[in-house]
Amino acid sequence: MAELHIQEKLVNLLNQGNIQLRNPPYTTDDSEAGQQSLQKLAVNYAPIVCISVSEVASALESLRSQAVKSGMGNKTYGETCVELFLPKDLKKYTKKNNYLETQLDVLAQDIMDRITEQYGLKYIQLIFKGKTLTPEKRLDEQNVKNKSKMMVLRVSVPERKNQMLAVEEEKKTQDQSVQRTQRGFQILSERDGTDDPATTPFLEIADQKGNPLKIPHSKKKALILAMGFHEKGRALMKRKQYETALGHLVQADDQFVKCGSKLLNTVDNYAVLQLDIVWCYRALEALSYLDDGKRRLQIAEDCFHNCYGDQQQRLMKIKGNTRGEEVLFLRLYLLQSILAHMVGNERQATQKLKQAEDLYERLCLDPGEIKALKDLGFSEQEARLGLRACHGNVGEATLHITHRRQEREEMKQKESEKRRMCVEGLATLRALGYSKKDAAWALLQTEGDVDGAYRMLLDSAAITNNTELPISQSKVEQVTSLNQVVLPPELLSPSPASSLSEEPSTTSESAGSGSQGEAPTDVDLVNEVLEDIPIHEEDYLDLTLEEESEVIDKMKSYLYKKCASSS
Repeated sequence: MAELHIQEKLVNLLNQGNIQLRNPPYTTDDSEAGQQSLQKLAVNYAPIVCISVSEVASALESLRSQAVKSGMGNKTYGETCVELFLPKDLKKYTKKNNYLETQLDVLAQDIMDRITEQYGLKYIQLIFKGKTLTPEKRLDEQNVKNKSKMMVLRVSVPERKNQMLAVEEEKKTQDQSVQRTQRGFQILSERDGTDDPATTPFLEIADQKGNPLKIPHSKKKALILAMGFHEKGRALMKRKQYETALGHLVQADDQFVKCGSKLLNTVDNYAVLQLDIVWCYRALEALSYLDDGKRRLQIAEDCFHNCYGDQQQRLMKIKGNTRGEEVLFLRLYLLQSILAHMVGNERQATQKLKQAEDLYERLCLDPGEIKALKDLGFSEQEARLGLRACHGNVGEATLHITHRRQEREEMKQKESEKRRMCVEGLATLRALGYSKKDAAWALLQTEGDVDGAYRMLLDSAAITNNTELPISQSKVEQVTSLNQVVLPPELLSPSPASSLSEEPSTTSESAGSGSQGEAPTDVDLVNEVLEDIPIHEEDYLDLTLEEESEVIDKMKSYLYKKCASSS
């Protein structure tokens, strides 16, 4: 990572001094290096960037040649170029910036073909500003401009004798993963919870206390897709499959945007997603994708502020503690430190690293305490989350975990009873001859009162097809004995997203398994996506801190080492 950052720091110093390496005395008239002037710069900059004079001189020459080639001193290259960030295993290429000369009115697929041939890659994706470029579209149609930065992601596909078939198969394989995820969550987003949950699972959007959120149907569908792609991406991150994870996280970002800014400012899911995307950039050593990383971290910080409050007082009011969410701020500070270091802002980088170190020390857990809780029958995840919530006190953590288990069980029973009553209420009205849609509408208007729903259906002239069967007096009498049916959130009246802004919420999803009345393919898709939905509602806070520890050590070595001032 240090090699990738040296040039960024030097560029910052050159900009501060208004130095252009493409011009004399650093570049001669025949585009050769002005060795004496470059060496003088290297001697001046070496103590500042804390590396040897020879390393600085080498980096400056690389920057100079890139400046000449990129078109600032070269008419041909001046037409347009894009900068590529290649997979980190291509070491001979990743030690320097890689530019590709091209016009903007060409298909992204043409650029992909050139990259695969030039760098010996077989199958790739191009990521621009956090989004996957569509191969069939031109670069300018996707807002790619002169000197735009694009990340090259390697895609693994089996060998094929026929190259054309291989390209088609590669695209099909890429699309299938995203399409299967999207289709599975689309199926779930259409369900209203009125079928038997034991055989037809559905997703419910709720806050941290399990209270259903009233969300307009269109935004709810987008939110379910966003959360689904996010969970799939997080599952891939846990398996260290960062390139594949990034593709799913970008899809999640697209869906979250459809939910509207008011909703996004009231849930921390969107902030967590931004952290996860930039964390993937870090893992892929693509942090030179600087502008997008800065933008996403600022979104995350603003969103945490809106959701949790200035001093996290809103979070404290809801959960009773803020220790669990501190792991999110640990990653935020670490990533901010890295980005500051990349542009040569060592003061800010050191400050953010210190904040991260302080949080890390507070969040580290004693393995013996984790074992003690596991010996009591708790899972390792429960142990970590419980100990962090209770400042490492085993006794308090035991009570905390037990209480959370009881809350989840009570919530589960409450939801089960609510769904049972909903199904019974709908069944009663349907037995009276009303359609499922009309019965659900009437129960919605009367807040679950079956008597009132029945009277409304009788009086309403706006309802059509509402007398499918003759209504007998015995059925009417049966209605009077059934009152106050509790409807699932899907049948509640949609309210503006702004109504959520009074209290921060972390959305959670719950579902059963299995299905009925659907094609086998749909059943498989639903089961497949449900596998990536974590059981524990705070799974996203359960970090072992192993990666964070490694990043802290690397950053300390960059920021705290003694400056080398000689070659």
